[in-house]
Amino acid sequence: MRVLFLACLSPKTGNCTTAERIRDHVVAAGHSCVLCDTRELGSASDVTSLMTTAPGFEAALAIHVFKGGRLLLDTGVPFGVVFGGTDVNEDVKDVHKRAMMEEVLHKARFAVAFTDRLKEQAETLLVCESKKIHVQPQGIETRVASHFRWRDFLHSTGVSTEKVEDLRVFLLVCGLRRVKDPLYLLEAFSEWHIENPLVILIIIGPKIDPVFTAEVEERVKRSAGVFLADELSKEELHAAMQKSFTLVNSSLSEGMSAAVLEAMDLGLPILARDIPGNAAIIKHEVTGLLYSTPQEFVSMSKTLLEDLELQERVVRNGKNYIKTCHNLMEERTTYQHLVESLH
Repeated sequence: MRVLFLACLSPKTGNCTTAERIRDHVVAAGHSCVLCDTRELGSASDVTSLMTTAPGFEAALAIHVFKGGRLLLDTGVPFGVVFGGTDVNEDVKDVHKRAMMEEVLHKARFAVAFTDRLKEQAETLLVCESKKIHVQPQGIETRVASHFRWRDFLHSTGVSTEKVEDLRVFLLVCGLRRVKDPLYLLEAFSEWHIENPLVILIIIGPKIDPVFTAEVEERVKRSAGVFLADELSKEELHAAMQKSFTLVNSSLSEGMSAAVLEAMDLGLPILARDIPGNAAIIKHEVTGLLYSTPQEFVSMSKTLLEDLELQERVVRNGKNYIKTCHNLMEERTTYQHLVESLH
């Protein structure tokens, strides 16, 4: 079976990583699966013409019910969709988008939610058939680049490398767009850095929103102890994670953060903003720490630095959680079964 797969494919983002992983699952089942970037499609008619161009497609998938699913409504082929965080956290607030998503869910053979909470939100906020929504957490696989040089990375980011061994690097991994809110902690972190120069915050990720990126760059220049790094390959990013003290998430909205899950797998403590998407995968002081304000973030960070037992506990529990709940082969089995239903 030849399957068209629509997703936002901004390089080195969670969406892109998820799409490539699901594509690999489909291909492993013996199907052909072609990824297509929704940013390059102006309308549903573009997808319809793509569908009919030889050799054509017999089925389709999309990540994001609104951004991707709406483009499949008139294709005439069976399709399934994967919920994104913005579907139930943002898009559902818009009457037009909500109606469009309900139409997509009505026509879709299946929908996938990453968490039970995401499924519950969808059932509460949208008119949809509960039996169509399958819960499948993201499968996680990490690979660390063997050639990665930590000192060189810090130097290229503008960090003084005189006391590298003593530095405590807080790594904030996110695409530079407003929903990820990378500026949320800047003021509080800078004040803490002035008090303790060995703690630094490095923001790293693709520059998705050019206007917002310029704002971030300007703010970072004026913030002591905060640095903006050039994006890395996935393997290099995993190596940088492994060398950092902790992984930071400050998003306003998340479906399920791949960076948080990857950091858990690599043995990092997690400091994440207390939002539904993060709370669904992090149990406070068990698999990570959840903060509600910048001041609380600093307070928890200080505690984490000093409390080795807490560090070891959240790291150990985090790794066990990934092994138990985010198994790559279980994810593969689920998607292969669902794609078979599109025949």
